[in-house]
Amino acid sequence: MKKETVLVTGGSGFLGVHTVLQLLQWGYTVRTTVRSLTKKDSVLHALNEGGITNVSALSFYEADLTSDKGWKEAISGCDYVLHVASPFPASDPEDEMELIIPARDGALRVLKAALQAGVKRVVLTSSFAAVGYSPKPDGHLFTEEDWTSPGDVEQAYIKSKTLAEKAAWDFINNAGVGMELTVINPVGIFGPILGNISSASVDGVIKKILNGDSKESPAFTMGVVDVRDVADLHIKAMLAPKAAGERFIATADEIVSFYDVAQLIKQNRPGQSAAVADMEPIPKQFYNGISNQKAVTALQWHPRSTQEALLASVDSL
Repeated sequence: MKKETVLVTGGSGFLGVHTVLQLLQWGYTVRTTVRSLTKKDSVLHALNEGGITNVSALSFYEADLTSDKGWKEAISGCDYVLHVASPFPASDPEDEMELIIPARDGALRVLKAALQAGVKRVVLTSSFAAVGYSPKPDGHLFTEEDWTSPGDVEQAYIKSKTLAEKAAWDFINNAGVGMELTVINPVGIFGPILGNISSASVDGVIKKILNGDSKESPAFTMGVVDVRDVADLHIKAMLAPKAAGERFIATADEIVSFYDVAQLIKQNRPGQSAAVADMEPIPKQFYNGISNQKAVTALQWHPRSTQEALLASVDSL
C-alpha cells in the first residue's frame, strides 16, 4: 500500500469512478464524495466490474458542491484532492446561474477546505469548454494558452466551466499559499462504461448515433479522449512536480464530426450499425486542431486513439 490518501470528488460519475479504480489499482488509500450515500452501491458495482475485488482502502463521504457540509471531514488527512465532480446537464437550464453557481462555488469550496486541511496539491477537472469556444481563424491549433471568453458564449455549461476554472486560479494566486493547483481540460470523454455509469458524451453522441436518433451531422467537430486516459492524466498531474501551476488539455490526436463517428461504427462494428443513419460529411473548415503535446511531452502521457475510445463506448453499450 502507498502511504498517501487521495480524495476524488464525484465518485459516482463517469470520470470519477474510473479515477477511483486506477488509484485503488495503484495502491492508494482512496476517499470519494457522493451527493448521497445511496449512490455507494452503484459505485461499488462499477468498481467490481472494473476488476476491483477488495475495497478496504476505499471510503465514502456525503458532500454536495452547493453546501459546506461534509467537505472538512472528507478532505481532512488527505495528501491530494482530485476535484472531478461538476454538474453536466442534459440540456442548458433556463437560468444559467443554476450551473455557474455550483461549478464555481463548488470549486472554491473544495479548494478552501483543501487549503485548511494542508493538502499538497489539488487537481481540478475543468474542460476544453474553458479553452476553445472563443472565435479563432480557420486552421487555429488550440493549446493551453487559449481561453474561452465567457462573453463569447451563450451555453451555460461552457460559461460555468470557464468561470469555475478562472475562479480556481484566482483563489490559488491570491489565497492558496503553500498549496499547488493543476488543471485538466478534457474534450468529450468516451471509452468503456463501468456498471451503468455513463457520460454525457457517450449518451449524447454514441447512443444517439447507434439508435438512429442522430439523422445528420451538426456543423461542428469535437475532440475525443478515452476516460481511462483522462483518469491516468489526473494521477500523472497529481504526482509530477512540473505539473504544479499548469493546465493540460486531454485529447486524443484526431477530432471528428458525427459523420466520422457514424462511418467508424459502420466500418468497424457492422453488427451494431443497423440503425445508424446515412449522414452527409461536414465542410473541412470546421476541423480546427487541438494540441495534446503539453501533456504528452511534460507528463509522458500516451492517450489511446480517437477510434479506440469511440469503439470502446460502442462495445460497452
